[in-house]
Amino acid sequence: MSAVSSISQIAGLMADPKRSAMLWALIDGLPRPADELASMIGVTSSSACAHLTLLSSAGLLKHEARGRKRFFRLATPEVGAAVEALASLRLDDLRLRNSQFKPLQVPLSMRRARRCSDHMGGELAAELLERLIACGWLEGYDQQLRVSQEGRVQLAALGVYIEALAQRQQGSCTVCHCNEWSDQGPHLGGSLGQALLKLFLQSGWIQEQEGSRALQISALGIQQINRIARLQPTLQVG
Repeated sequence: MSAVSSISQIAGLMADPKRSAMLWALIDGLPRPADELASMIGVTSSSACAHLTLLSSAGLLKHEARGRKRFFRLATPEVGAAVEALASLRLDDLRLRNSQFKPLQVPLSMRRARRCSDHMGGELAAELLERLIACGWLEGYDQQLRVSQEGRVQLAALGVYIEALAQRQQGSCTVCHCNEWSDQGPHLGGSLGQALLKLFLQSGWIQEQEGSRALQISALGIQQINRIARLQPTLQVG
């Protein structure tokens, strides 16, 4: 099959909003039964089975039997990458207003924290970036962020050394915004984002799940990550 034919066939399958919603519901890598997918996207079980059969026949999904139920997941990481790439594209306001379908929401399992390439994405990462800026550890704006002197001192206390990152990863961006899927707001990318993810994993605050980009956060992890760059309340003198 030529590249053009392949693109056309896959695009045709994904053009149906219900089928694209099914693919998106499986983006976290976790297998789900047909009835759960039907409930998630709001279709009948028979309609869901028809859509799932088409996606499976095209090689976009794989399924396995568990008792009387069939569980579906994305067939390959490349399928997930294609779905994510399409989800990251921006539609103009006019097309969004005229669309009868709401933008796809990030699966619940991936909203709080997920692996985004070599760094952490999700609500926890977006909140951390906001605090780093608010506390003055990062300065500048948008894509022009840089680590301040205060940030260098405070990050070094956590075991993250900016000078070492810059020397080890020449040509890469130390600090940058990542806007994956434009969901919970931008989060921290670049070599600093990578170093912080490594720190969180090594500390046992978060754990990766096999076959999924969703990250599991321990109670201690939430506590420790939320302490980073936390503004101290100002004492009122009366």
